[in-house]
Amino acid sequence: MAVGLVIVSHSARLAEGVVELAGQMAQADVRLVAAGGTDDGGLGTSLTKVMNALVAADAADGVVVLVDLGSAGLIAEMALEQLPDWRRERVRIANAPLVEGAVVAAVQASVGGTLDEVVATAEEAATLDKLAGKK
Repeated sequence: MAVGLVIVSHSARLAEGVVELAGQMAQADVRLVAAGGTDDGGLGTSLTKVMNALVAADAADGVVVLVDLGSAGLIAEMALEQLPDWRRERVRIANAPLVEGAVVAAVQASVGGTLDEVVATAEEAATLDKLAGKK
C-alpha cells in the first residue's frame, strides 16, 4: 500500500487535471482522488466530496490533502474534524503548492514514503525553482 492523495480544488476540472498529472509521474499505484467543485457542478468546494475522497484515498498508510485556495483548506479541515479519531490520525493537510506539491508527493508515495515524508516532500515543493538558473 501507499499513502493516498486527495486534491481539493474549487474547480472539478482543475482537481482532475492535477490527479492526472500526478498519476503520470508516480512510479507505482498511488490512490489519487479529486475533490473539486460543488455538488451541483459549479465552482467552489464541497464538504461531501472531500469526505468521500478522504475515505476513497485511504489505503491504511494515510492520506495527504492538497488544496488550491484558502477556503478549500477550511473545507478540508471541516472534513477532517468529522472523521472518526482512528481515521483522522492518518490524514494530513499539506501547506504546499497544489500542482508541484501533488506531483512530488505522488512520487514520494509511490516509492514507499511514510505519511510524514510525503507531507514534507509536498511542502518542500514551495521552494522549488521553476526557472533554474534564471534570476
